[in-house]
Amino acid sequence: MMSVRFAVVGAGLAGLTAAYELKKNHKDAEVDVFEATDRIGGKLLTIDAEHGPTDMGAEAFINFRKDAHAFFEELGIEERVVYPAGRHSRMYAGGTLVELPRGGVMGIPASSKGLEEVISQESRDRIDGEKDADPIDWTIGEDRSLGALVRERYGDDVVDRLVDSMLGGVYSCNADDLGIRATVPQLAQEFDAMVTEGEKVTLSGAVQRIGEKRAGRTQAPNSKPMPVFGTFDEGFQVLYDCLAEASGASIYVDSFVTGIEKKDGGYVLKGAGEGVYDGVIFATPGPTVGMQLKELSPAAAEQASKQKLASCAVVSLKFASDEGLPDISGALVASDEKDMHAKAFTVSSKKWGHYEKRGGALVRVSFGKFGQDEILHEDPEKLIEWAQEDLKKVTGFSAELEEAYVQVWWGALPRYDAEHLDYVADFRDAIAELDGIEVCGAWVDGVGIPAIISGAKAAVQRLAPQVEA
Repeated sequence: MMSVRFAVVGAGLAGLTAAYELKKNHKDAEVDVFEATDRIGGKLLTIDAEHGPTDMGAEAFINFRKDAHAFFEELGIEERVVYPAGRHSRMYAGGTLVELPRGGVMGIPASSKGLEEVISQESRDRIDGEKDADPIDWTIGEDRSLGALVRERYGDDVVDRLVDSMLGGVYSCNADDLGIRATVPQLAQEFDAMVTEGEKVTLSGAVQRIGEKRAGRTQAPNSKPMPVFGTFDEGFQVLYDCLAEASGASIYVDSFVTGIEKKDGGYVLKGAGEGVYDGVIFATPGPTVGMQLKELSPAAAEQASKQKLASCAVVSLKFASDEGLPDISGALVASDEKDMHAKAFTVSSKKWGHYEKRGGALVRVSFGKFGQDEILHEDPEKLIEWAQEDLKKVTGFSAELEEAYVQVWWGALPRYDAEHLDYVADFRDAIAELDGIEVCGAWVDGVGIPAIISGAKAAVQRLAPQVEA
């Protein structure tokens, strides 16, 4: 009996996880992975900088997901996970570096407490009086623009200074371009619950409910608070290199799959691969999936092609000294700041102990949001210049620059807008009509490393009953 053959299209985190899971569940299967670029890892990229391995893509993962840690344990790399040193971030708003407001949900406050230096008195009054305003007209299950709702209930500067700065680093989008349910699902869920319970639906009320639930989660006595983030001691290459090896898959780079067609009870890829595959998992961005499935499933391709992508850039600056650099882990930049190009700074050498040990200062500067691609077309030297200028403006710090690296990420992240969940659901319905085809990745499974890992594992589980072992 011939062994089962699987193809995985895309060698980012989703594709490599899918390949690993396929081989684990089908030990005798042949697994081929096809990657259009010249390297594996996707939006994870660790470069060999002169001072040591440095991440130029994602730099951390959310630490609360136990399933992610269980996966790292299974791979034998859990002991390589490291955590932040515990310093706090700041916000640059109104031309001043201020304390990052505590509490709230993704920058959305429940009250005006602690916001005196950040937003206007008018907006603070609106926040505190919002519970007495007319209720939000909310339908259970709906989604709508996060930015539009917060502007309506609280005011423009709450979005421009608080919400945008929080979301910009995560999604490379401003709040106006993002859906509530797609990006802050717990907020949408509270709105749903308030409707169900017959409670007046208000933004401050929903945020307060979320805060009360957080406070109600008990922690073991004398235990240290769990770090919010984690990463790997030599960058995310630890994860993607391990997955590539552990999968036992044949990985082909510079192999661009342009389409797929049915043949002999299976599938044949166009542009790469040989022979017939019993199952295929696509782990590529939405627009690419749309192109690849255009002939096989026009309905699925139409929905996938609706996905819009946000681009961004990362500039890594290594300085000889950290003298004069504030003792902070980073700074977010309000979106209404004038004469600023950067959207955020991570002081990596103060945030992470493994970078701090190298001496000097390592600062990661982020640029670009959805619809702001013009800045990314600038020469790398210009981005390095802007990174240093903006860093000095925000922190007052300047020192001898030893190394600088630039990585521009075109189409880095999906735009999770108010229609996103609807067309993903329609896409999944169309894909369900195709035996032996599955899709995973950030655009269908959500942002963040744990979400991508669990999404890839789920895709393999869905595929299993469709393919004869």
